[in-house]
Parts: sequence; structure tokens; C-alpha cells
Amino acid sequence: MRAQEITFLKLVQGDKQFQVPLYQRTYSWGREQLKRLWEDVGELVDQHLSGETSAPHFLGSVVLAPGQIQAGGVQRWLVVDGQQRLTTLMLAFTALRDHLKGTGDSRGVDRVHRQILVNEFHEGLDHYRLLPTQADREAYTACVQSRAEAGGSDNIGAAYRFFLGALAEGQEAAGNDRWIATVETVLKDLLSIVEITAEPGDNVYRIFESINNTGVGLSQSDLLRNYVFMLLPKRGERVYQELWLPMQQSLGPKNLELLVWLDLVVRGHHKTKQSEIYREQQKRLQPMAGDEEALQREIAQLAERAGRLLRIIQPHRESSPALRAVLERLAAWGGQTHYPLALHLLDLVDTQATTPDDAAEALLCVESYLVRRVICQTPTNNLNRIFMDAPKELETDRPSAEAVRRFLSGGRRRWPSDEELREAIRSKPFYWSGRPPQRSYILRRLEESYGSSEPVDFVKASLSVEHILPQRPTSAWFDLLADETEPDQTPQELHDLLVHTLGNLTLTGDNTKLSNSPFERKQQILDSSALYMNQEIAAEKRWGKAEILARADRLTERAVELWPGPIGGVRPTGEEWPGWAELRAALVVMPSGTWTTYGDVAELIGSHPVPVGAYLSSNPTVMGAYRVLTADGKISPAFRWVDVSDRPSPQELLTGEGVEFDPSGRANASQRLTAAELATLLGKDVAQPAAHDPLPDGEDAAAAERFRAQLQEHWPEASAGVLGALDFWRLQGGHVTYGRHDETSCFPMLDAGTTHRPHLIWPMAVYPVSGTVEVVFQYLKDRRPFDDTEQRRELLNRLNKIDGIDLPESKLELRPSFPVRVFAEHGEEICGVLDWFVHTAALDLAQRD
Repeated sequence: MRAQEITFLKLVQGDKQFQVPLYQRTYSWGREQLKRLWEDVGELVDQHLSGETSAPHFLGSVVLAPGQIQAGGVQRWLVVDGQQRLTTLMLAFTALRDHLKGTGDSRGVDRVHRQILVNEFHEGLDHYRLLPTQADREAYTACVQSRAEAGGSDNIGAAYRFFLGALAEGQEAAGNDRWIATVETVLKDLLSIVEITAEPGDNVYRIFESINNTGVGLSQSDLLRNYVFMLLPKRGERVYQELWLPMQQSLGPKNLELLVWLDLVVRGHHKTKQSEIYREQQKRLQPMAGDEEALQREIAQLAERAGRLLRIIQPHRESSPALRAVLERLAAWGGQTHYPLALHLLDLVDTQATTPDDAAEALLCVESYLVRRVICQTPTNNLNRIFMDAPKELETDRPSAEAVRRFLSGGRRRWPSDEELREAIRSKPFYWSGRPPQRSYILRRLEESYGSSEPVDFVKASLSVEHILPQRPTSAWFDLLADETEPDQTPQELHDLLVHTLGNLTLTGDNTKLSNSPFERKQQILDSSALYMNQEIAAEKRWGKAEILARADRLTERAVELWPGPIGGVRPTGEEWPGWAELRAALVVMPSGTWTTYGDVAELIGSHPVPVGAYLSSNPTVMGAYRVLTADGKISPAFRWVDVSDRPSPQELLTGEGVEFDPSGRANASQRLTAAELATLLGKDVAQPAAHDPLPDGEDAAAAERFRAQLQEHWPEASAGVLGALDFWRLQGGHVTYGRHDETSCFPMLDAGTTHRPHLIWPMAVYPVSGTVEVVFQYLKDRRPFDDTEQRRELLNRLNKIDGIDLPESKLELRPSFPVRVFAEHGEEICGVLDWFVHTAALDLAQRD
């Protein structure tokens, strides 16, 4: 085998084709991996635009083996390893080509298409420079050919849509054509790949097997330790016993690696990636080779920082009460984003460059910055970079708290003002903000601000977030809301705009009892709560729009006191409202063949259907604007293209993608994406009713009886079919678990793991009151063997062969549903699908063993 470092452009140019062998899995990169790659690209673009010297970014290796060559054909290469990054970059270039098409740059379109994507003078499959596995081929060629179905619901389509959105937002932010030209330069010439080429006759499968079945490699900190002690032939034993080993034992492997990265960041190497720790530390320490005393001092400093990192991770170690309190709050908040700045501040405290109280006040600014951004749903772009930059950029001639507040208030760091906080608390769907522990943390801190003489022990209390206005309201709730609707607004639309806002949420240990009960019943339960905020809600006479907004304003006053705002405290003039960026992002993530409504978008971004419609009308070039329809699924009469000469109508475009319309021009409701589904596609942690801590042994008899009674009461004709299917499931080795809400949902569970490693999967959730059966692709996509798109598609296709089930393929990552009444006549057919599901999981387990 031979290896060479090469740019992506040089790798792919020429009459050649990269074929992904059938033994490799389908394309699997998700949003997080794509974001990391795009952040690296963005950093290189910024450096290039600012005139900095940009070293190529190393992406990894691609292992190739020569394939068969036919006379007059292309040179074929089998992609033994590296298909994920190779496919990702091809999709990035496909999106770049289509972005250039939208800007009218026909020369750029032609250049990218010919240089990167296709073998211009070859036809059929030889036309494509990359030929993925057969399972991915249709989705990939749809993107390269710019077909209507490009950007579907599978991982190929999701990556293509991700890059389309990233390019559109980047161009919008940059405001000039130089940016997009630089992106093209970076993708072609500044992404470095090691091309490893096998010789003819090498066993390609054995090469693949050896690459992907190696043992656990050395970590970055392992490599650094080996290097350091190679430079300490005389003092090594003592330094290891006295400094390195205690540090390693106290931190553990992961935190030790985190420490050596943070050590670089707080020293000013703020652009160092965690994958480059060893190389950067080696470069820093190499001049000390031969000076063992200097190296020992370096290890001693690292050991001191280890103690400070432990105080961040385990705040009870901190001796200052004020500093310990804020470190405890940040630990409860979760995540490691703030670690570089927190470690820098503890450095200053321990060297007496600042006081513990000053550092505590500085970390309160950090807490406020993080909390306000979550409440306002500020995009997390560059959040890690901001905190990595902080140690280097803080003003040193000011107290730490003032310096941190000035730093976080400056530039484009987006610390939301009091005005933005008030607006967000009134209108944003807080229930989809951040992660569940962060939502609970914010509500807990708001409760603690009441200063109860008998505070709740939140550590021991089992509390969860409760909607006062229920997520699934009864008709009585809708009757109450009907008095407060605006003209042309339904009670359902008003409900959707209010239900997930902070003013409608609280903490309770009685979630099951409260559920969708009338407000009078909720009052009785909340009045006996130990939480002051619940007693305050119970004191209200009714619970509708006015009360929710009034409580939102009261909570805002408490939030402003708890989490002070930036210097200045106003939104920068001329700055776009962040909700519009979220709207554009939502339309980009929509798979082809789906549509949504103005109300769904308004619910998602915390707005109203009227301004959403006005924004789209005044910005008709927004990507995917034609996918936003009226509440009844029709094209809005106000929709207009900028250039109407050669553009098909929105209905023609949607029909080409696969959206079905009835004779009245209404889109198929099953292909609509709700606000919750849009939020899921955007990567928000959307809390959905699900199985709660399912156990492989035994079933909850009381819950089973509630489920059975509710099913027989509301859907008696389907009851026998559903219960028969559950009995069939148990015979296949599965078990059944139940939800804990008033509507006792049911989940047929299967442990597809080993004795030592359980692996719980479930195909669907049955709701016996509302009469829906959700097929849980959203969860299956993260669980073998259904993390393979083809397996989920097979499940969808098998269900769709049953009369009454019509699941759109565009929802292979979501939770589409069908009516429970299908069980009335087709229970046996559904059992056939469940049998296939169990068999598929068992076969995968056997292959893993």
C-alpha cells in the first residue's frame, strides 16, 4: 500500500469513479458530525478572508483499491475506508452547486458540476464520480441530478439539506459574493486527505476488516504522557509517582484528556481542537527537551490545574461559599462549554490575581449568558468558540466580573437583552428549549427565587415539567380559549401558540394526576403543592391566554433579577430578529415531499401566523417558502414568486416532490410537518410521551387494565385486534409497558440485546383515547438494526401494504401515525409486520454475536 497527502480536488479530478462496496453500511453521518465539519470549514473561510495563512485542515484518510477497468471507461476505485467523509464532501459540493444556481452564477454551477461531481463524457452509472451503495444510490443521484425528490428524509437527503441551509445562512451573514467563492476554495484546496492506495490483488475485505476491528487506540493524553516521559530519563520515575499518577487517578482517562486540552486553551492556543492535543502540546514542550527541571515544572503546573478542574466538576471541593454556589449551579446546568473560562478564573483566584467573590460574580455572568440564550432559543453556533476565546481576550486591567461581562456583551456574542427575554418568555416554546435538565433547572431557580421559609429539597423530590393548559386539551379547555381568540384564529391555533411557553409550565410531582384535567381539578392539586409557584397558579380563577401571559410577565421580572443582562441591555439596532433565521433553518430541514403551515412555523419560532406570512411574502426567495401552506393545506393566495416567468407553481413543485393534493387543492394531511416535527428535525430536544423506564421483567397490571378499559370505551371495534396483537408480541419474546399519563399509552417492547447489555427497541406506541398508533422511527433511527435507513423503509413499506395505513416516506426520522381502527380488520396483517420486526432484530443480534 502507498500513502500520500492530497487535497480533495486532486483526489477526485479526472475520469474516475469511487465505488462504495456493498459490504459497507449505508451513509450514516448525522447533524452533529455535519456541524463539526462545517465549523472547521467556517474557521478556514474566516482565516482566508482575514488574510491569515491557512494550513490545510486534516480530514482523515481514504483507503482505495483499484477496481476493474473497461476499455474507454473510467478508472474505478473501491472505497475500502472513508466513504462517510467522501460522501459528505460530495454532498457539500452538490449543495454548493445548487446554491450557486440560486445566485445566478452559471459559470460556477458548471465548474463545480464538471470538476467534482461527474465524469462529463460518460453516461449511465459511469457518469458519477461517486457511486454509493445501492441503498443510498437513488437518494444520492437525485441530488446530483437536481431531481424534485432530492433532499429526502434519509441521511443522504438530510446532509444535502444541511449544507444548503448552511450556505444560505453563511451568505446572508457575510453579505458578499467573496464569502461563497472562499467556501469553494476551502472545500477544494484546504481540506487535506491522506489517500492510501492498495495494490492490485490485495484482499480488499480483509483490509476493511482490519481497519474497522482494531483494538482501542492510544488517547491523546496517552501519547502526551509517553512523549513527556521519554524526555525525562532521569526524573521520570519520581515525576510520574508524585505528579502524573495522582493527577491521572483523580481525574480518570476522559477528564485527563479534557485537562490537557483546556491547558492549551487557557494558555492562548484557543483554536486547538481536541483531536490535535498531542501535536500542539508536543510542539509547545519540544523546546524544553534536555531541560528536565523545566519539564517537571510544566507537569507540576498541569497537576495544579487538575485540582482546579476537579473543583469545576465536583464543586463541593471549592472552599469559597460564593464560588462554590455558582459552580454548583453551572454543574447542575450541565455541559462543558464554560470550562475554559471557569478554569481561567480559578487560575486567577489561586494566583491571587482576583478574589473568589469577583470570580463568582464573573461566573454568574456566564450562567446568565447561558440561561438567557436557552430561554430565547439563540442558536448555539460558535458558543464553544466564544468560551475558548475568552481567556485570551479578557481585559486584564479590570476586575474579572467586569471583564467577563464586557466580553460576553460585545461583538456578535448574542447575550439576549431584558426586552428579548420578556418577548421570548411570552412567545417562545420553552418546552423545546435546551435539554430537559436545563428546562427543569430554570423552573427550579424561578421557584427558589420566591424565598420560601421551607424550601423544597429538589435533589430528593421527583419533579417533572407540567403543562397547566394541557398538550391534549378536552373540549372544555377549547371552550375557555374560544373567548380569547383573535379574528380568523381558532382555539386550536391559540392553544398551540400558548401551550409550550414558560408562562404555562411549572414543576410538579403529580404529573399523572394533573394530565389534561379541567383547571378546577388542577387547582385542587396545585393548591396542596409545596411549591410557591403552584400555589400562585391555584389562586387564579381561570387559566387562559390572559393568565398565561400575565404569569409570563411576572416570571420575567424574577428571571431578570436572577440572571442579569448584558451591558447596554438593548438589542443592537438593525439586527434581524433571531426567529427569522430559525424559520429559514426550519424550511431547509424539511424533507422533500412534506409541507407545513404558517401556524406551525409561528408556533416553532414564537411568532404568529400573520407576521410569518408577511415575512415570507416580502422574502419570496427564502428557500422552501413554497412548502408553507394555509391551515387547510392550500397555497396561500398571497404567495408570489419574484420571477414568475419560468417558475412552476408551488403546487406543481410539491406534486413533483411527491405531495398529494385532492381535487379541491388541499395537500395530504399525512405529509404535513407539525411544529413539534419541525423542532425535532432542527435537533431540538422535543419531549414526547414515551415509555418510562421500561423493564424487561413483568408488566404493570394496573396500567394494563387502564389501557384495556380506555381502548374498549373509545375504540371497542379495534379492541380485540389490538389486544390480540399484544398477546402475539408476547409470544415472540417481547413484553409490554405503559405510559403514566391519564391516557395510558402502550408500548410493545423488545430486548434485542445480550444478557449483559440490554438493547430495548419498540416499533410503535398505541394511544387508546385519541385512537392513534405512532410508528416511532424517531427512536428507531438510533437503535440497531433500524439505524439503517433501509430497515426503517422496509418497516414503513410493510405497514403501508395494509389498507388504512399511509405513512409518508418523508417521515422516516419522525413519528408518523395511523388510526387504531385499522386493527379492527387487519390485526393479523399487523402481527405479520411485528413478526418481521422481531425476526430482523434477532438476525442482527445473531450477526453481532
